Amino acid sequence: MPGDTPLGSGELAKKHVFDQLRQAILRGDLVPGQPIPEPEFAERFRVTRASVRAATIDLTAEGLVERVRHRGARVRVISVHEAVAITECRMALEGLCAAKAALLATDAQIDELNDLSEEMADAVAQGALVSYSALNRRLHAQLVAFSQQRPAAQVLERLHAQLVRHHYQLALQPGRPEQSLREHLAVIDAVKARDPHTAEAAARAHLLSVVQTLRNQPTSPAPAAFHHPLA
Repeated sequence: MPGDTPLGSGELAKKHVFDQLRQAILRGDLVPGQPIPEPEFAERFRVTRASVRAATIDLTAEGLVERVRHRGARVRVISVHEAVAITECRMALEGLCAAKAALLATDAQIDELNDLSEEMADAVAQGALVSYSALNRRLHAQLVAFSQQRPAAQVLERLHAQLVRHHYQLALQPGRPEQSLREHLAVIDAVKARDPHTAEAAARAHLLSVVQTLRNQPTSPAPAAFHHPLA
């Protein structure tokens, strides 16, 4: 949150507001449909209303915020239909990253995947959803990093951010963490085996499973605030 020194206006102020709002959306502190009133957030972050407006315009470009005529900005609501389309895009990119990771990962990085797979299995066995969600995010990030596919990484970061609420709802479904673990371990095993074709197929199969679960998920709303897991 803001410090003691007012930031006022300018590029630094806009970036500060952008970063704070983006993290609040990713954490679930700001939920889909929630307004982002300029006066309130200008006072909270000790910046000008123009800086808040500029930050929400940039967040609109990322697909996290929408600006409604005569009503200002609000956190964008992602429909199930759109979430499915986004996940299908992820399927192509994360399949590519898994295949590249199988070809390019170093021995030290393979060791990291071994350790991570054990931690993920322990978290699911203990029913530690928050811990598993953090490990899940680490795995996705590591596979992308190991792939050395910078353009894909940039696009995936944006796509992941748009699916926060749906990821949370999926992870709460009975049996989903266990299924998610099996799917992720299949990707890890293929990368460890240096088998790009199987790694890509496993990554795509995982995200196809996410698509199917999205389509079948209940329509009841999630709680107002949460710490989100990836599906």
